[in-house]
Amino acid sequence: MDLRCRSELRRSWCGLPWRCVLKADPSRQWRLLDLQAIDTRLDQIAHARANLPQVAAIAAARSELAAVDTELVNARTAVGDVQRELTKSEQDVQLVRDRAARDQARLDSGQGSAKDLAATQHELVSLARRQSELEDIEIEVMERAETLTKRVAELETSRTEVADRLASLEEEHATVLAGLEAEAEQVGSGRADIVAGVGEELIELYEKIRAQSGGIAAAELRQRRCGGCRLELNTVDFDRIRRAAEDEVVRCEECRRIMIRTSESGL
Repeated sequence: MDLRCRSELRRSWCGLPWRCVLKADPSRQWRLLDLQAIDTRLDQIAHARANLPQVAAIAAARSELAAVDTELVNARTAVGDVQRELTKSEQDVQLVRDRAARDQARLDSGQGSAKDLAATQHELVSLARRQSELEDIEIEVMERAETLTKRVAELETSRTEVADRLASLEEEHATVLAGLEAEAEQVGSGRADIVAGVGEELIELYEKIRAQSGGIAAAELRQRRCGGCRLELNTVDFDRIRRAAEDEVVRCEECRRIMIRTSESGL
């Protein structure tokens, strides 16, 4: 192909009128179908890798785990606070008990004046009332401590469940991803040999169209229908392709993809 022809060809790729015919042996053109099948599958694998359902599930599980962790930290903090409150409450009750025990011992000994013994008796009544009040407070704090401790245990169980589910999802994701990567390697292993057999100029055109047409650059012309856009050729275009030389690279007038002629084209 001379330089003028190549220049016209390149302008046609950019959307300008088609002024130059690219020639390629039919066997090279047929290889484009194999190449397209490989590239289509590789595109499908890449799309699958980018949209694995486990990705969203993993993100949701991580978010749930973070929320549980936050709630668990808050619950453990609350337990610590109420335990300190309970300790103080127990100490307050014990102080009153100790004071009452000393007063009772003094009263039992009968030592002191009648006035002092009467005062001690009165103090014992007050201490008993105070002890009852403090014990009620202690019971309320103990109940809160029990509720909060139970909540911590529930959150710890929940965290274990979420963490296990996350680990399972991550393992499943890794397995599926490894499978897709292995398939991509296997599918693409023969691509270089096919590209070499197609030829530089035809591959250049193929890659240009692939970039512009959503990944599909070459399709079989089957029963007068373009395999790229799925539209049936009109009579004029069909007659043009039927009259074209076997080594002429023909393209669909609708989608501009390369159409590969085979025995199933209906020509």
